[in-house]
Amino acid sequence: MVSNRQPRPTLFRLARPMAAMGLLIAVPMTTTAMATVESETRNELARFMGVFQQVKANYVEPVTDDKLIDGAISGMLSSLDPHSGYLDVRDFANLRTQTDGEYGGLGLSVTMEDGAVKVIAPMAGTPGDRAGIKAGDYITHIDGSLIVGFELDEAVEKMRGRPGTSVRLTVVRPGRDEPMQLDLTREEIQVRPVTWEVRDNVGVLTLSTFSARAGAELRTAMASVERSLGRRPAGWILDLRSNPGGLLDEAVNVSDLFLERGEIVSQRGRRAGDIERFVARSGDAAGGLPVIVLIDAGSASASEIVAGALQDQHRALVMGETSFGKGSVQTVVPLSDTTALRLTTARYYTPSGRSVQEGGIIPDIRVPQISDPDYRSRPVFREADLRRHLVNETAIDNRAVEEDTTPDPRFNQTAEQVRAQGIEDFQLHYALQTVARLARNPRMAESMRRPATPAARGTSPVRSNR
Repeated sequence: MVSNRQPRPTLFRLARPMAAMGLLIAVPMTTTAMATVESETRNELARFMGVFQQVKANYVEPVTDDKLIDGAISGMLSSLDPHSGYLDVRDFANLRTQTDGEYGGLGLSVTMEDGAVKVIAPMAGTPGDRAGIKAGDYITHIDGSLIVGFELDEAVEKMRGRPGTSVRLTVVRPGRDEPMQLDLTREEIQVRPVTWEVRDNVGVLTLSTFSARAGAELRTAMASVERSLGRRPAGWILDLRSNPGGLLDEAVNVSDLFLERGEIVSQRGRRAGDIERFVARSGDAAGGLPVIVLIDAGSASASEIVAGALQDQHRALVMGETSFGKGSVQTVVPLSDTTALRLTTARYYTPSGRSVQEGGIIPDIRVPQISDPDYRSRPVFREADLRRHLVNETAIDNRAVEEDTTPDPRFNQTAEQVRAQGIEDFQLHYALQTVARLARNPRMAESMRRPATPAARGTSPVRSNR
C-alpha cells in the first residue's frame, strides 16, 4: 500500500472491471434517459446542477469540473455509511496494494474521529507496533506539526515515506496525563498475511490481513509447522487479533481449512431473494485437532467471519475480547483504470444466522490482555462508535456483556506479576494452556466438532459459491 495505514475495517468483494464499465455504459446521461427518471429525482438533479453552476460561476477561485464532481461523489457516498466511499487515484492504488502489495510506512490502521487521527490497530511486527502504539491512541502531531483537523489522507501522506527515513509522532493515550513522543523509522511494510511458530508443541498461526492468497499461505504455514515437528502438533491457535479484514473469498478459504463440512457464511442484500451462501469443501487441514481462535476489539469483518464460522460449527474455541462488530460487505466497482466505487451491498451472517453488526463476536472464553498495563484504562473502539454505522436488524443489545465488571479470579494478576513470570502475551499464554488441556481430553475436543444448528431461514432461493 502506498500508505502508512490499512483502510478502516472492510470486507471486500471485487467486481469485474468490464462488467462494471458495461453497467455504467448502459445508463448514459442523455436527454432520452433523463426523460425516464421519475419527477422527484429529476427535480433533485436540477437542484444539484443549480449548486454546481453557482459554485462554478461565483466561487472565490476558479475550480475545475472534475474537482467539483469528485467532491460531489465523495459527499454522496460518505453520507451512507462509514465503509462506502469514492476511491480516487490514490485511494484505489492503496486498496490494490492492501490486497496484494507492499508500502513504505509505519503499519498503522487508522481512522478519523472528530477531526483527530485515531489508531484502530497496529500491524504486528511493524514500526508502529514495536513503538508500543495501541488501539485507541490518538496521533496529534507529526514531526511537531499539529494534524488535528486534517483530512485523513493528508495525515497519512505526512506519515508515509521512503523506508529508512524517520518520523516523530505525538501520541495521546486516554488515561495518561502526558502525551508520548515516539521516534519511528519508516519501513517497507510487506503485506504478508501469515506468520507461524511452534510454541509448546502447538502450531501458532498469526493472520494479519485477508489479502490475496491468505488461505493458500495459511495452508503452507500449517505444512511448515508439521515439517518442523516431524508430525502433527497437539493443536492449533489461529491469532486474528488486530486483523482488520480484507477479501471475502479469503475469509471463506481460511475457514474452509478447519471445516469438514457445513456453511461458512451467508450474505444477504437489499432484496429478499438476494442471498448467497458459502459452504465448506470436504477435508479438514487441521486434522480434527483442537483449534483456538484469538480475537480482540481490532478483529473485524473477515476476521469475524472466520471466528463466527468456527464458533458456530463448534470447530474452535474463540478466546480473547469481543471483536469489532462489522457485519457488512463492500463491493469494489472500478469506474476507470484508476478510480473505483466502494459500496456497501450486503450484510453477512454466521452459520447460525446471527449478524455481528454492532455486537461483534463474543468469545467463548473472555481473556483480557493483562500483560498490557494499560488494558483496563484504554477505551474500546468498535463499529458501533462509527457515525452512520448500520444498525443490527436483530437489535441484540450486548452492553450487559461489555459492562460485566465482575472480577475473574483467573485474571486478577497485575501486568508486573505476569511479566515476572516471563509471560509477554497473556492471551496467547492462556490459549496455549487451553490447547494442552484439550489435547489431554479427547472427549472435550470432540465436543467442539458438533455441527451448528442453523437459525430459521426463509424460503428464498439460495446460490452456493462452493
